[in-house]
Amino acid sequence: MAGGGGGGGSGASPLGPAPPMWYHRDLSRAAAEELLARAGRDGSFLVRDSESVNGAYALCVLFQKHVHTYRILPDDEGFLAVQTSQGVQPKRFKTLPELVSLYLQPSQGLVTTLLYPVEREETAVSDDRDYSDGEDEKPPLPPRSSSTSTPPGPDTPTDSTPAANGLSTISHEYLKGSYALDLEAVKQGASSLPHLNKTLVASCKRLNGEVDKVLSGLEILSKVFDQQSAFMVSKMIQQVQSVNQGGDQELENLVTKLAILKDLLSSIEKKALKALQDMSLTSPCSPPPLHSMRHSKSIPVQAFEVKLDVYLAELTKIGKSQKYTLSVDVEGGRLVVMKKVKDNQEDWITYTHDKIRQLIKSQRVQNKLGIVFEKEKDKSQRKDFIFASAKKREAFCQLLQLMKNKHSNQDEPDMISIFIGTWNMGSVPAPKNVASWVLCRGLGKTLDEMTVTIPHDLYVFGSQENSVCDREWVESLRALLKEQTELDYKPIAVQTLWNIKLAVLVKPEHENRISHVGMSSVKTGIANTLGNKGAVGVSFMFNGTSFGFVNCHLTSGNEKIARRNQNYLDILRLLSLGDKQLSSFDISLRFTHLFWLGDLNYRLDMDIQEILNYINRKEFDPLLKVDQLNLEREKNKVFLRFAEEEISFPPTYRYERGSRDTYVWQKQKATGMRTNVPSWCDRILWKSYPETHIVCNSYGCTDDVVTSDHSPVFATFEVGVTSQFVSKKGLPKSSEQAYIEFESIEAIVKTASRTKFFIEFYSTCLEEFKKSYENDSQSSDNVNFLRVGWSNKQLTTLKPLLSEIEYLQDQHLLLTVKSLDGYESYGECVLALKSMIGSTAQQFHTYLSHRGEETGNIRGSMRVRVPSERMGTRERLYEWISVDKDETSGPKGKSAVVCRSGHEPSVIRKPLGELGKLSEEGERNSKEETAARPKQDGSDSDPSISKNSYNNPAYYILEGVPNQSAAAVSPELLPSPTSANPQAAKPPPPSAGARSKPPGAASGPPHPRRQVRAISEESSSEDDGGACVVGAQGGGVGSTLNRPPPDFPPPPLPKGALEMVPEAPFTKPRTLYPDLAEVRIPAAGPAAHGDAFRRGGVGVGAGALDDQSCSVLQMAKTLSDSEFPGQPPRAPSAPPHLRGQPMGLGLDACRTFPPRNPITESIAEDMPEEALWGSSSSSLSVGESSVGEWLQRLGLERYEQGLLHNGWDDLEFLSDITEEDLEEAGVHDPAHKRILLESLRQQQQQK
Repeated sequence: MAGGGGGGGSGASPLGPAPPMWYHRDLSRAAAEELLARAGRDGSFLVRDSESVNGAYALCVLFQKHVHTYRILPDDEGFLAVQTSQGVQPKRFKTLPELVSLYLQPSQGLVTTLLYPVEREETAVSDDRDYSDGEDEKPPLPPRSSSTSTPPGPDTPTDSTPAANGLSTISHEYLKGSYALDLEAVKQGASSLPHLNKTLVASCKRLNGEVDKVLSGLEILSKVFDQQSAFMVSKMIQQVQSVNQGGDQELENLVTKLAILKDLLSSIEKKALKALQDMSLTSPCSPPPLHSMRHSKSIPVQAFEVKLDVYLAELTKIGKSQKYTLSVDVEGGRLVVMKKVKDNQEDWITYTHDKIRQLIKSQRVQNKLGIVFEKEKDKSQRKDFIFASAKKREAFCQLLQLMKNKHSNQDEPDMISIFIGTWNMGSVPAPKNVASWVLCRGLGKTLDEMTVTIPHDLYVFGSQENSVCDREWVESLRALLKEQTELDYKPIAVQTLWNIKLAVLVKPEHENRISHVGMSSVKTGIANTLGNKGAVGVSFMFNGTSFGFVNCHLTSGNEKIARRNQNYLDILRLLSLGDKQLSSFDISLRFTHLFWLGDLNYRLDMDIQEILNYINRKEFDPLLKVDQLNLEREKNKVFLRFAEEEISFPPTYRYERGSRDTYVWQKQKATGMRTNVPSWCDRILWKSYPETHIVCNSYGCTDDVVTSDHSPVFATFEVGVTSQFVSKKGLPKSSEQAYIEFESIEAIVKTASRTKFFIEFYSTCLEEFKKSYENDSQSSDNVNFLRVGWSNKQLTTLKPLLSEIEYLQDQHLLLTVKSLDGYESYGECVLALKSMIGSTAQQFHTYLSHRGEETGNIRGSMRVRVPSERMGTRERLYEWISVDKDETSGPKGKSAVVCRSGHEPSVIRKPLGELGKLSEEGERNSKEETAARPKQDGSDSDPSISKNSYNNPAYYILEGVPNQSAAAVSPELLPSPTSANPQAAKPPPPSAGARSKPPGAASGPPHPRRQVRAISEESSSEDDGGACVVGAQGGGVGSTLNRPPPDFPPPPLPKGALEMVPEAPFTKPRTLYPDLAEVRIPAAGPAAHGDAFRRGGVGVGAGALDDQSCSVLQMAKTLSDSEFPGQPPRAPSAPPHLRGQPMGLGLDACRTFPPRNPITESIAEDMPEEALWGSSSSSLSVGESSVGEWLQRLGLERYEQGLLHNGWDDLEFLSDITEEDLEEAGVHDPAHKRILLESLRQQQQQK
């Protein structure tokens, strides 16, 4: 391993001539503790780089099973010293070995003498030989330009230049060397200084790019406010930029640009003022004529054939015909509802965009949609329609959202659409036509043809093994988008590392909404020095929302899973993107939305012939169960709390070039036959802050781009964004100031240290980060964990910059728990303020992570106090669509509307303007419900549930299983542990195939496969507690929110693991939710089943038995049997942790306790009486509660899907079905028709 590490200096290396073996360069704190625990002897020590201070070190010493950390800091002269208490003179050393040699002697002030060095583990050289995917014998050479980044200036060169030191460094080089050459040339009569000119040109390259960016922005303003001179300005800029750059001419061009820039800056404000004054006199409401200059393809009127879904009581009013046509006119802002009546006549009603109050998606029937129309003043009507398919319903919703957005009176968008593509091009230029990639046409989850040509707001293209130069690549992408959308998309960032490229293009109208663009790259190739593997990243702000994009190419080879995992962790830690203030947080917590794409190179662990058989049969679930990425995510080794849409397309690698019919999986090489099994190497994942809106609308691959052995992969997202908020009331007075107040915070961190801790708070709503005081409570029942707590007096009250609730509900708070001894982070998390707004304190509970690993959990009680003068809010566009919990219990007119995300809302709020005013009735109901709620099944009675290490509180931190209490959600809304897995005591088969849904996805029981691969991320919304009830005014607060991942607290603990504390730190009584203080971490004891405990949180087959990743400080031996001495070995898959089943039974990470009872109001209460569909419960006493049960009793369950698809999903509705309706639903056998109709007739007679 190369030396140098953290302690740099201009002279000799602080590590001496060679780095000693006890020096572990960039080892993490957690990994250091694990190494020392393995050593197990007092006096064991190692030195690593400090995580908190660049150039500093951390000396870690094991004593009495605790790890003590000492910071070693360099002074101004480069000398090293151990940080001492105030007033103690430090001892200074030139090198690290000299310092350590002193403390090898006794009585030098440390907790113990340094006795046993813990040496680093050298990695095998052969493991580093990572070339391309079996295609080349040696790594590909980087492109000649050696480009690292290309700013968005049109002609900016891509050479890597010394930008950090700027002119000073280059000037020194010139004066030392080239100066003499110029002097000699002058002596010989030369009239120019070529070497000085070259120096100046190199120094000003960044300036050139910055000037180009500013000029392009001013050019747009000039076109808007000064159209007379705009043409001349544009022509001058184009002339300057089109001249060949080189030598004197390049400097002259830069001077010309600066002159144009000076003229524009000095005059643009006056011209804009005059233009706006003229506009205010002629047409006060007309916007600048910017949009008129940009014409995109107009969206044609789209028609959808649907059937009306009604109750029996309504059939007598509307007749037998249920067939309708819904025509959406996006440009005109109209929806026409047309019904066919007798003699081919048509009856229609036209609704303008402002008369469509809400769309309500059925969760159980995927092609059913409710539309709430405004009929008269303060009255509305809901109609439910059945579409031809779920894809048609989604297309209809997208078109109506687009129509709403297009005709909105808001200046800034609430929601944008993002296309993300990744493609390993195989070192071959792209074919002329790759339109299927940007149009999301091909295999998997694709867009409907009605919406496929609608332009997205952002296009993000990631490519690997891309041999095309940057400029040519970007221009080809722009030409492709221009051809498909007739819009001239603007490149905002292009970042390159060798042949790994990331390009981001934005709609012209959004160009000025982009700011704070950042770019970075990380090499992970041979010895982390070659860029043939690695990652590039781009970050920026879209108005008030931060975005991050990472495109990576990880190590290839079926067997190199651990190296791929390490590649990911290195990229996560070293990629320098986003707000520099957030350096304590890895990039997964720095952005509102982070997207990770690329050739991740994870393979399938299955015999090649079996893989090919499954692919031929289009059976992907068995393959997804052995997908290495899914298995590693289940063990929480990589992509912690990321989400991925369900994969429903075949493996994208390794195809025969020129075809998509054949996989080429063998290649003869000098070292033997190399096997590359077909795999999903190319992936797109994402991670978003809690309570934000994000929906994945497509995820698939093309089937007609055949130049590479990889197929291009695409995904599209609907993402909520916030505007740069401007307070209409100005800065808050002291009486109108909002406050963020904490009552208490408690955390369990995975560490063997016993130092003191403090918390740092970061947020864009704070002027600067704030610190708490050190924790005032600390305890531990186990050497491997530490419980720390802060009371109210130790926690700082935070004052947001603005006090409006509309602003605060979009804000998030980042917390990091740091140690006092080394100022290093032991865990970070993010909280959404939205759920915390109110007059009473709300509780939060979420996980802590550090460097991509879960390190503990944190909970507390807080509130965001907003003055009544600042309570006004508005509905967001993405809150306009909700998800219906369906009519399984009660008539349609009374059905509640729930949030579209896969989670229950943290706090039930009144819609719109009454945000923040909690329903008193809701609180009363919540208390009554909590008091009357029975104990959760299996907490004490079921031995198969209670007697296993899944109930051990330490288990969740070690093995990554979400530590969350099922008791926190009402039993009637969630399956019990026994129902979630009836065979909890038996080892279930190794399974990773079932998937949980992403935010915003809506899939119900009839479609169990329409779920999302989001490991430990989110529960299915059908299993959520709570309902976000919405009136006719539209979606309530958070009606389409991306809820945080379900993590904590743990499932019900055995009695032995609980001890009651007289005074709990939280003031609210919670009989079913024990505080962390009430959970006793079991003491270390003898181990009988250590191997069972090490297996990881999910079923991953026999291979999981060898997984040592979760054995930090030998947890298995100290925890597995301490509380349950007689337990049988745990199953490879913990009962509730199967993919697709709700993790922790669906509780939010940042939810409130106890859950509030849904407010009992619905759309029906705002409707006119004649519009209510069935005001009483069903009177059809058929004995079955569903159509499926009824069909099963008759032995005709085969027809259930057809009936549901055609809208016959209600037993009472079925009583009026006809033979024609049965035929349409697929019942063609006359005998079966008679049986069904006779059964319904008998039921009617029994009424």
